[in-house]
Amino acid sequence: MTLTSELTTQLTAWRRDFHRFAETGWTEFRTTSAIITVLRDLGWDTVYGPELHDPDARLGVPSAEVLAVERERAVAQGADPELVAAMGDGFTGVLGVLETGRPGPVVCFRFDIDSNDLIELADDSHRPFAEGFASVNDGAMHGCGHDGHAAIGLGLATSLTRAQDELTGTVKIIFQPAEEGVRGAHSIVAAGWFDDVDLFVATHLKSDDEKGNVLTGSDGYLASTKLDATFSGVGAHAGGDPERGKNALLAAASATLNLHAIPRHSAGASRINVGTFHAGEGRNVVPRAASLRLETRGETSSINSYVEDRARDVIAGAARMYDIDASVTVVGKADQESPSPKLLPYIRTCFEGVDGVAEIHDSGGLGGSEDATAMMKRVKERGGLATYVQIGMDTSWGHHTERFDVDEDMLAVGVVAEAKIALGAGAFLAGEGDENRVR
Repeated sequence: MTLTSELTTQLTAWRRDFHRFAETGWTEFRTTSAIITVLRDLGWDTVYGPELHDPDARLGVPSAEVLAVERERAVAQGADPELVAAMGDGFTGVLGVLETGRPGPVVCFRFDIDSNDLIELADDSHRPFAEGFASVNDGAMHGCGHDGHAAIGLGLATSLTRAQDELTGTVKIIFQPAEEGVRGAHSIVAAGWFDDVDLFVATHLKSDDEKGNVLTGSDGYLASTKLDATFSGVGAHAGGDPERGKNALLAAASATLNLHAIPRHSAGASRINVGTFHAGEGRNVVPRAASLRLETRGETSSINSYVEDRARDVIAGAARMYDIDASVTVVGKADQESPSPKLLPYIRTCFEGVDGVAEIHDSGGLGGSEDATAMMKRVKERGGLATYVQIGMDTSWGHHTERFDVDEDMLAVGVVAEAKIALGAGAFLAGEGDENRVR
């Protein structure tokens, strides 16, 4: 399969549009609206709004006040007002479904769509700025390639629409919100959209690899939990009656130091980091409130649980030491999940021979975390096969930096190879036999 020059040009246009109007997790109203419009024009069924999510399983959702502002902003930037209204309080993202009407597997692809909390570099040395598509939304920037992922997803939907006479079964494409902070996958999984999936592929553009290198099965993601800790004390005059105060700042400071002192685990890599610390109101006031934003990680889910349990103990202990109250809220989480070994040779064959592909590897990966692992886990629990693919780019700046940019040559690679995955999935899974399925 090859792409028309028209579609190749459109991939770049989609990517740059998403980049210019970057939206952070659970506020991707304009992005979702644009994707729904394209999918509908292609004839795909679309699932969005509260129907896409289990409301009780969402994590790290902004306040109602923030969401109201972001809805207005999205409409002002061209989003369909009716679609934005249907997304309500941050029920962003969309599932596109193409039913062929012919017997066959359910094949699902996942592309994340949210941006980072970043201020983009405003300098002519940065291509998006120099060429006029840098983010116009303060504090929101696509610094991880999700704008490119969304474009690949739309290109894949376009290609499969044109080739649907060759398809069997059902194709699903998930355009997932709120991946940053590993927040957005869980409510989609809990809503049951992965319970019938036979073959699942998540995709990520990768800056720290050679251009065109492909990783068919990333197994380097760490399990992680994102925690918000709140300390509630008693304010007092710092000079007049300090003994009446209960210092939340000191409790949070003690917790911060001791969180970083948690012993590492002998069974594998473990991480902890306090990323933000906010406390106090004035120079002469005993601080009555403090908050921490922290994360734990582990090479396995059990190692991450060890670090998380110790972290909760440290926070509770610091609160007791200063006679104040503390609470901890989970705002994001991800398990460690490995790709299905049986699937990797097939993914390799689909990338082989694709223009722009260099070396193909079957294992390795980043040291970060990914909530697509929740999708992988559910598919495998139900007897399906799942993997996480990475596509290398020729970029000199790492992910989550103000200089990050996408090598747009790699967008077509993702579209072509993953269209081949969908087109050949029926024959591949038939060759695997029925033993993969539990339903």
